[in-house]
Amino acid sequence: MIIGMLNLPKSNDHWNSESPKICHSLVQDNVGWAAGFGILTGALAVAFAVFLFGYKKYRKQGPLGSPFITVAQVFVAAARKRHINGTSTGFGVYFRDDRDQHETRWLLAQTSQLRCLDKAIIIDHLDASSKNRNPWRLCSLNQVEQVKLVLRLIPVWMCSLLFAVVQSFVQTFFTKQGSTMVRSIGPNFKLPQASLQIFLGLTIAVAIPIYDRVFVPTARKFTGHSSGITILQRIGIGLFLSTISMMVAALVEAQRVGIVRDHNLLDNPKAIVPMRVWWLIPQYMVCGLSDVFTFVGLQEFFYDQTPEAMRSMGAAAYLSVVGVGNFMCTAIITLVQAISSKSGEKWLTDNLNRAHLDYFYWLIAALSALNLCVYVWIAKGFVYKKLEAEETSKEKELA
Repeated sequence: MIIGMLNLPKSNDHWNSESPKICHSLVQDNVGWAAGFGILTGALAVAFAVFLFGYKKYRKQGPLGSPFITVAQVFVAAARKRHINGTSTGFGVYFRDDRDQHETRWLLAQTSQLRCLDKAIIIDHLDASSKNRNPWRLCSLNQVEQVKLVLRLIPVWMCSLLFAVVQSFVQTFFTKQGSTMVRSIGPNFKLPQASLQIFLGLTIAVAIPIYDRVFVPTARKFTGHSSGITILQRIGIGLFLSTISMMVAALVEAQRVGIVRDHNLLDNPKAIVPMRVWWLIPQYMVCGLSDVFTFVGLQEFFYDQTPEAMRSMGAAAYLSVVGVGNFMCTAIITLVQAISSKSGEKWLTDNLNRAHLDYFYWLIAALSALNLCVYVWIAKGFVYKKLEAEETSKEKELA
Protein backbone atom coordinates (compact mmCIF):
# COMPACT_ATOMS: atom_id res chain seq x y z
CA MET A 1 0.00 0.00 0.00
CA ILE A 2 1.31 3.42 -0.77
CA ILE A 3 1.37 6.06 1.93
CA GLY A 4 -0.85 8.45 0.02
CA MET A 5 -3.75 6.01 -0.17
CA LEU A 6 -4.97 6.43 3.41
CA ASN A 7 -8.68 5.96 2.99
CA LEU A 8 -10.26 8.17 5.63
CA PRO A 9 -8.48 11.32 4.46
CA LYS A 10 -9.43 10.30 0.94
CA SER A 11 -13.12 10.40 1.82
CA ASN A 12 -12.68 13.88 3.27
CA ASP A 13 -10.93 14.95 0.07
CA HIS A 14 -13.93 13.83 -1.99
CA TRP A 15 -16.33 15.76 0.24
CA ASN A 16 -14.11 18.84 0.10
CA SER A 17 -14.01 18.64 -3.70
CA GLU A 18 -17.78 18.22 -4.03
CA SER A 19 -18.74 21.16 -1.78
CA PRO A 20 -17.42 23.85 -4.19
CA LYS A 21 -19.21 22.10 -7.06
CA ILE A 22 -22.54 22.45 -5.28
CA CYS A 23 -21.98 26.15 -4.58
CA HIS A 24 -20.87 26.77 -8.16
CA SER A 25 -23.94 24.95 -9.52
CA LEU A 26 -26.22 27.10 -7.37
CA VAL A 27 -24.58 30.28 -8.67
CA GLN A 28 -24.88 29.20 -12.31
CA ASP A 29 -28.49 28.11 -11.90
CA ASN A 30 -29.73 31.14 -9.94
CA VAL A 31 -27.41 34.00 -10.93
CA GLY A 32 -26.09 33.10 -14.36
CA TRP A 33 -23.36 31.31 -16.27
CA ALA A 34 -21.33 34.51 -16.60
CA ALA A 35 -21.15 34.82 -12.81
CA GLY A 36 -20.18 31.17 -12.48
CA PHE A 37 -17.34 31.41 -14.99
CA GLY A 38 -16.24 34.73 -13.46
CA ILE A 39 -15.88 33.16 -10.02
CA LEU A 40 -13.83 30.29 -11.47
CA THR A 41 -11.60 32.70 -13.38
CA GLY A 42 -10.95 34.73 -10.23
CA ALA A 43 -10.18 31.61 -8.18
CA LEU A 44 -7.72 30.37 -10.81
CA ALA A 45 -6.03 33.79 -10.92
CA VAL A 46 -5.54 33.78 -7.14
CA ALA A 47 -4.23 30.20 -7.22
CA PHE A 48 -1.78 31.08 -10.00
CA ALA A 49 -0.53 34.10 -8.04
CA VAL A 50 0.08 31.95 -4.95
CA PHE A 51 1.93 29.42 -7.11
CA LEU A 52 4.22 32.10 -8.56
CA PHE A 53 4.85 33.56 -5.09
CA GLY A 54 6.33 30.30 -3.81
CA TYR A 55 7.95 29.13 -7.04
CA LYS A 56 11.52 30.05 -6.04
CA LYS A 57 11.19 28.19 -2.75
CA TYR A 58 10.16 24.89 -4.28
CA ARG A 59 12.59 21.98 -4.18
CA LYS A 60 13.60 21.03 -7.69
CA GLN A 61 15.01 17.66 -8.64
CA GLY A 62 17.73 17.65 -11.24
CA PRO A 63 17.24 15.87 -14.58
CA LEU A 64 17.83 12.11 -14.33
CA GLY A 65 17.37 11.23 -17.98
CA SER A 66 14.32 10.21 -19.94
CA PRO A 67 12.70 6.83 -19.21
CA PHE A 68 11.87 6.59 -22.91
CA ILE A 69 15.60 6.31 -23.63
CA THR A 70 15.76 3.19 -21.46
CA VAL A 71 12.84 1.66 -23.34
CA ALA A 72 14.39 2.49 -26.71
CA GLN A 73 17.79 1.08 -25.70
CA VAL A 74 16.29 -2.27 -24.68
CA PHE A 75 14.33 -2.62 -27.93
CA VAL A 76 17.32 -1.62 -30.08
CA ALA A 77 19.72 -3.94 -28.23
CA ALA A 78 17.28 -6.87 -28.42
CA ALA A 79 16.68 -6.23 -32.14
CA ARG A 80 20.42 -6.18 -32.85
CA LYS A 81 20.83 -9.57 -31.17
CA ARG A 82 17.64 -11.15 -32.43
CA HIS A 83 19.59 -13.89 -34.25
CA ILE A 84 21.69 -14.85 -31.23
CA ASN A 85 20.87 -18.18 -29.64
CA GLY A 86 21.85 -17.98 -26.01
CA THR A 87 20.69 -18.39 -22.48
CA SER A 88 19.44 -15.54 -20.35
CA THR A 89 21.03 -16.93 -17.19
CA GLY A 90 24.60 -17.65 -16.23
CA PHE A 91 27.71 -16.60 -18.15
CA GLY A 92 27.29 -14.08 -20.92
CA VAL A 93 24.75 -11.86 -19.18
CA TYR A 94 25.20 -8.29 -18.00
CA PHE A 95 23.46 -8.57 -14.64
CA ARG A 96 24.58 -5.48 -12.76
CA ASP A 97 22.63 -2.27 -12.99
CA ASP A 98 24.49 0.83 -14.13
CA ARG A 99 24.27 3.00 -11.02
CA ASP A 100 25.61 6.01 -12.88
CA GLN A 101 22.52 6.09 -15.10
CA HIS A 102 19.83 4.60 -12.91
CA GLU A 103 19.06 5.55 -9.33
CA THR A 104 17.50 2.25 -8.30
CA ARG A 105 17.45 1.01 -4.72
CA TRP A 106 16.42 -2.53 -5.57
CA LEU A 107 17.16 -4.77 -8.51
CA LEU A 108 14.16 -6.30 -10.23
CA ALA A 109 13.96 -10.07 -10.25
CA GLN A 110 14.12 -11.76 -13.63
CA THR A 111 10.81 -12.93 -15.11
CA SER A 112 10.01 -15.46 -17.81
CA GLN A 113 7.61 -13.27 -19.80
CA LEU A 114 8.66 -11.42 -22.97
CA ARG A 115 11.82 -13.51 -23.26
CA CYS A 116 12.64 -11.93 -26.61
CA LEU A 117 13.80 -8.82 -24.72
CA ASP A 118 16.28 -10.90 -22.70
CA LYS A 119 18.57 -10.92 -25.73
CA ALA A 120 19.45 -7.33 -24.80
CA ILE A 121 21.41 -8.60 -21.75
CA ILE A 122 23.41 -11.28 -23.58
CA ILE A 123 27.09 -10.44 -24.07
CA ASP A 124 28.22 -11.35 -27.58
CA HIS A 125 31.74 -11.21 -29.02
CA LEU A 126 31.42 -7.51 -29.91
CA ASP A 127 30.44 -6.61 -26.35
CA ALA A 128 33.20 -8.75 -24.88
CA SER A 129 35.87 -7.12 -27.07
CA SER A 130 34.73 -3.56 -26.30
CA LYS A 131 36.30 -1.65 -23.41
CA ASN A 132 33.18 0.42 -22.75
CA ARG A 133 29.62 -0.83 -22.68
CA ASN A 134 27.47 0.44 -25.54
CA PRO A 135 24.02 1.01 -23.96
CA TRP A 136 22.41 0.54 -27.39
CA ARG A 137 23.91 -2.95 -27.68
CA LEU A 138 24.07 -4.24 -24.11
CA CYS A 139 21.54 -3.48 -21.38
CA SER A 140 21.38 -4.49 -17.75
CA LEU A 141 18.91 -7.01 -16.40
CA ASN A 142 17.28 -4.22 -14.43
CA GLN A 143 16.73 -2.16 -17.59
CA VAL A 144 15.11 -5.09 -19.38
CA GLU A 145 12.82 -5.88 -16.45
CA GLN A 146 11.82 -2.22 -16.24
CA VAL A 147 10.70 -2.31 -19.86
CA LYS A 148 8.85 -5.57 -19.26
CA LEU A 149 7.00 -3.95 -16.38
CA VAL A 150 5.93 -1.04 -18.56
CA LEU A 151 4.72 -3.38 -21.31
CA ARG A 152 2.73 -5.44 -18.80
CA LEU A 153 0.93 -2.29 -17.66
CA ILE A 154 -0.35 -1.41 -21.13
CA PRO A 155 -3.14 -4.06 -21.38
CA VAL A 156 -4.51 -3.06 -17.96
CA TRP A 157 -4.38 0.60 -19.00
CA MET A 158 -6.31 -0.17 -22.19
CA CYS A 159 -9.00 -2.09 -20.30
CA SER A 160 -9.46 0.94 -18.03
CA LEU A 161 -10.38 3.27 -20.88
CA LEU A 162 -13.96 2.05 -21.22
CA PHE A 163 -14.40 2.61 -17.50
CA ALA A 164 -13.43 6.26 -18.05
CA VAL A 165 -15.98 6.42 -20.88
CA VAL A 166 -18.74 5.37 -18.47
CA GLN A 167 -17.59 7.88 -15.86
CA SER A 168 -17.75 10.70 -18.42
CA PHE A 169 -21.52 10.17 -18.69
CA VAL A 170 -21.90 11.47 -15.13
CA GLN A 171 -21.12 15.01 -16.35
CA THR A 172 -23.03 14.67 -19.63
CA PHE A 173 -25.93 12.28 -20.17
CA PHE A 174 -26.77 11.83 -16.48
CA THR A 175 -27.00 15.61 -16.07
CA LYS A 176 -29.11 15.90 -19.23
CA GLN A 177 -31.51 13.28 -17.90
CA GLY A 178 -31.83 15.20 -14.63
CA SER A 179 -32.63 18.45 -16.45
CA THR A 180 -35.85 16.91 -17.83
CA MET A 181 -37.11 15.62 -14.48
CA VAL A 182 -38.79 17.16 -11.43
CA ARG A 183 -36.02 18.71 -9.30
CA SER A 184 -38.05 20.79 -6.86
CA ILE A 185 -37.55 20.34 -3.12
CA GLY A 186 -40.39 22.09 -1.37
CA PRO A 187 -42.22 25.09 -2.83
CA ASN A 188 -39.25 27.46 -3.17
CA PHE A 189 -36.12 25.44 -3.93
CA LYS A 190 -35.09 23.73 -7.16
CA LEU A 191 -32.08 21.43 -7.20
CA PRO A 192 -29.54 22.57 -9.86
CA GLN A 193 -29.09 19.86 -12.45
CA ALA A 194 -25.27 19.92 -12.22
CA SER A 195 -25.41 19.43 -8.44
CA LEU A 196 -26.80 15.92 -8.91
CA GLN A 197 -23.17 14.81 -9.01
CA ILE A 198 -23.12 15.29 -5.24
CA PHE A 199 -24.68 11.84 -4.96
CA LEU A 200 -21.60 10.35 -6.58
CA GLY A 201 -19.30 12.27 -4.22
CA LEU A 202 -21.36 11.34 -1.16
CA THR A 203 -21.26 7.68 -2.15
CA ILE A 204 -17.48 7.80 -2.44
CA ALA A 205 -17.11 9.65 0.87
CA VAL A 206 -19.23 7.05 2.67
CA ALA A 207 -17.94 3.96 0.86
CA ILE A 208 -14.19 4.51 1.31
CA PRO A 209 -14.22 4.32 5.14
CA ILE A 210 -16.51 1.29 4.97
CA TYR A 211 -14.12 -0.33 2.49
CA ASP A 212 -11.17 0.40 4.75
CA ARG A 213 -12.74 -0.49 8.10
CA VAL A 214 -15.13 -3.29 7.17
CA PHE A 215 -14.43 -4.81 3.75
CA VAL A 216 -10.63 -5.11 4.00
CA PRO A 217 -10.53 -6.78 7.46
CA THR A 218 -13.33 -9.16 6.47
CA ALA A 219 -11.72 -10.09 3.15
CA ARG A 220 -8.33 -10.50 4.85
CA LYS A 221 -9.75 -13.31 6.99
CA PHE A 222 -10.66 -15.30 3.87
CA THR A 223 -7.79 -14.43 1.52
CA GLY A 224 -4.88 -13.90 3.91
CA HIS A 225 -3.86 -10.91 1.80
CA SER A 226 -2.75 -7.80 3.70
CA SER A 227 -5.07 -5.60 1.61
CA GLY A 228 -7.96 -8.05 1.62
CA ILE A 229 -7.86 -8.40 -2.17
CA THR A 230 -5.16 -7.78 -4.75
CA ILE A 231 -4.94 -4.52 -6.68
CA LEU A 232 -6.14 -6.15 -9.89
CA GLN A 233 -9.10 -7.72 -8.11
CA ARG A 234 -10.06 -4.29 -6.78
CA ILE A 235 -9.93 -2.80 -10.28
CA GLY A 236 -11.94 -5.73 -11.65
CA ILE A 237 -14.73 -5.24 -9.10
CA GLY A 238 -14.91 -1.60 -10.16
CA LEU A 239 -15.19 -2.57 -13.83
CA PHE A 240 -18.03 -4.95 -12.93
CA LEU A 241 -19.85 -2.19 -11.02
CA SER A 242 -19.32 0.14 -13.97
CA THR A 243 -21.17 -2.36 -16.17
CA ILE A 244 -23.99 -2.55 -13.62
CA SER A 245 -24.26 1.25 -13.55
CA MET A 246 -24.94 1.30 -17.30
CA MET A 247 -27.62 -1.36 -16.92
CA VAL A 248 -29.28 0.62 -14.12
CA ALA A 249 -29.09 3.83 -16.18
CA ALA A 250 -30.68 2.06 -19.16
CA LEU A 251 -33.60 0.81 -17.05
CA VAL A 252 -34.19 4.25 -15.51
CA GLU A 253 -34.08 5.92 -18.93
CA ALA A 254 -36.56 3.38 -20.33
CA GLN A 255 -38.88 4.23 -17.42
CA ARG A 256 -38.48 7.96 -18.10
CA VAL A 257 -39.25 7.57 -21.81
CA GLY A 258 -42.30 5.46 -20.93
CA ILE A 259 -43.67 8.27 -18.78
CA VAL A 260 -42.88 10.77 -21.55
CA ARG A 261 -44.87 8.69 -24.01
CA ASP A 262 -47.80 8.30 -21.60
CA HIS A 263 -48.05 12.08 -21.21
CA ASN A 264 -47.58 12.88 -24.93
CA LEU A 265 -44.34 14.81 -24.35
CA LEU A 266 -42.23 13.20 -27.07
CA ASP A 267 -42.10 16.37 -29.18
CA ASN A 268 -41.79 18.76 -26.25
CA PRO A 269 -38.11 18.53 -25.19
CA LYS A 270 -38.35 21.48 -22.77
CA ALA A 271 -41.23 20.01 -20.81
CA ILE A 272 -40.55 18.66 -17.31
CA VAL A 273 -41.34 14.96 -17.14
CA PRO A 274 -43.54 14.09 -14.12
CA MET A 275 -40.83 11.87 -12.67
CA ARG A 276 -38.71 12.68 -9.64
CA VAL A 277 -34.98 13.21 -10.13
CA TRP A 278 -34.37 10.78 -7.25
CA TRP A 279 -34.76 7.97 -9.79
CA LEU A 280 -31.23 8.83 -10.93
CA ILE A 281 -29.67 8.28 -7.50
CA PRO A 282 -29.03 4.51 -7.99
CA GLN A 283 -26.94 5.02 -11.14
CA TYR A 284 -24.96 7.80 -9.44
CA MET A 285 -24.37 5.57 -6.41
CA VAL A 286 -23.19 2.59 -8.45
CA CYS A 287 -20.84 4.88 -10.39
CA GLY A 288 -19.50 6.15 -7.07
CA LEU A 289 -18.89 2.61 -5.85
CA SER A 290 -17.07 1.74 -9.07
CA ASP A 291 -14.89 4.82 -8.50
CA VAL A 292 -13.93 3.54 -5.05
CA PHE A 293 -12.67 0.30 -6.52
CA THR A 294 -11.31 1.17 -9.97
CA PHE A 295 -9.96 4.73 -9.82
CA VAL A 296 -8.35 4.27 -6.41
CA GLY A 297 -7.11 0.84 -7.51
CA LEU A 298 -5.62 2.25 -10.71
CA GLN A 299 -3.79 4.96 -8.81
CA GLU A 300 -2.29 2.39 -6.47
CA PHE A 301 -1.59 -0.05 -9.31
CA PHE A 302 0.38 2.36 -11.48
CA TYR A 303 2.30 3.71 -8.48
CA ASP A 304 3.19 0.28 -7.13
CA GLN A 305 3.92 -1.58 -10.37
CA THR A 306 5.79 1.12 -12.29
CA PRO A 307 9.60 0.85 -12.05
CA GLU A 308 11.05 3.26 -9.50
CA ALA A 309 13.11 5.03 -12.17
CA MET A 310 9.91 5.52 -14.23
CA ARG A 311 7.54 6.53 -11.43
CA SER A 312 6.53 9.69 -13.28
CA MET A 313 5.28 7.53 -16.17
CA GLY A 314 3.01 5.70 -13.73
CA ALA A 315 1.38 8.94 -12.60
CA ALA A 316 0.97 10.01 -16.23
CA ALA A 317 -0.57 6.65 -17.14
CA TYR A 318 -3.15 6.98 -14.36
CA LEU A 319 -4.12 10.52 -15.35
CA SER A 320 -4.20 9.66 -19.05
CA VAL A 321 -6.94 7.09 -18.45
CA VAL A 322 -9.45 9.92 -17.94
CA GLY A 323 -8.16 12.05 -20.83
CA VAL A 324 -7.95 9.27 -23.40
CA GLY A 325 -11.25 7.85 -22.11
CA ASN A 326 -12.99 11.14 -22.90
CA PHE A 327 -11.61 11.13 -26.44
CA MET A 328 -12.71 7.51 -26.76
CA CYS A 329 -16.20 8.53 -25.58
CA THR A 330 -16.40 11.12 -28.35
CA ALA A 331 -15.32 8.53 -30.92
CA ILE A 332 -17.95 6.03 -29.73
CA ILE A 333 -20.72 8.65 -29.84
CA THR A 334 -19.69 9.72 -33.35
CA LEU A 335 -19.66 6.11 -34.53
CA VAL A 336 -23.05 5.35 -32.94
CA GLN A 337 -24.55 8.47 -34.52
CA ALA A 338 -23.21 7.51 -37.95
CA ILE A 339 -24.49 3.94 -37.76
CA SER A 340 -27.89 4.73 -36.18
CA SER A 341 -28.58 7.51 -38.71
CA LYS A 342 -28.44 4.93 -41.51
CA SER A 343 -31.40 3.14 -39.96
CA GLY A 344 -33.41 6.37 -40.15
CA GLU A 345 -33.36 7.51 -36.52
CA LYS A 346 -30.36 8.68 -34.51
CA TRP A 347 -29.97 7.29 -31.02
CA LEU A 348 -28.64 10.56 -29.62
CA THR A 349 -30.43 13.82 -30.48
CA ASP A 350 -31.02 17.21 -28.85
CA ASN A 351 -34.53 16.06 -28.02
CA LEU A 352 -33.84 13.49 -25.31
CA ASN A 353 -37.47 12.38 -25.41
CA ARG A 354 -37.12 11.24 -29.03
CA ALA A 355 -33.61 9.85 -28.57
CA HIS A 356 -32.76 6.27 -27.69
CA LEU A 357 -30.42 6.92 -24.81
CA ASP A 358 -31.48 3.66 -23.19
CA TYR A 359 -30.29 1.75 -26.29
CA PHE A 360 -26.97 3.58 -26.06
CA TYR A 361 -26.63 2.67 -22.38
CA TRP A 362 -27.29 -0.99 -23.18
CA LEU A 363 -24.64 -0.87 -25.89
CA ILE A 364 -22.07 0.56 -23.47
CA ALA A 365 -23.08 -2.06 -20.89
CA ALA A 366 -22.44 -4.82 -23.44
CA LEU A 367 -19.07 -3.34 -24.37
CA SER A 368 -18.20 -3.00 -20.67
CA ALA A 369 -19.10 -6.64 -20.07
CA LEU A 370 -16.89 -7.72 -22.97
CA ASN A 371 -14.13 -5.46 -21.69
CA LEU A 372 -14.45 -7.05 -18.24
CA CYS A 373 -14.00 -10.53 -19.70
CA VAL A 374 -10.83 -9.42 -21.48
CA TYR A 375 -9.58 -7.80 -18.29
CA VAL A 376 -10.11 -10.98 -16.25
CA TRP A 377 -8.12 -12.95 -18.83
CA ILE A 378 -5.29 -10.39 -18.68
CA ALA A 379 -5.32 -10.22 -14.87
CA LYS A 380 -5.00 -13.99 -14.54
CA GLY A 381 -1.72 -13.94 -16.47
CA PHE A 382 -0.34 -10.75 -14.94
CA VAL A 383 3.03 -11.02 -13.19
CA TYR A 384 3.46 -8.55 -10.34
CA LYS A 385 6.70 -6.66 -9.83
CA LYS A 386 9.18 -8.71 -7.83
CA LEU A 387 12.30 -7.31 -6.22
CA GLU A 388 15.37 -9.52 -6.14
CA ALA A 389 15.86 -9.08 -2.39
CA GLU A 390 12.29 -10.08 -1.51
CA GLU A 391 11.19 -12.20 -4.44
CA THR A 392 9.83 -15.13 -2.44
CA SER A 393 7.77 -13.17 0.10
CA LYS A 394 6.41 -10.75 -2.49
CA GLU A 395 5.39 -13.53 -4.82
CA LYS A 396 3.58 -15.41 -2.06
CA GLU A 397 1.67 -12.33 -0.96
CA LEU A 398 0.48 -11.36 -4.42
CA ALA A 399 -0.20 -14.85 -5.74
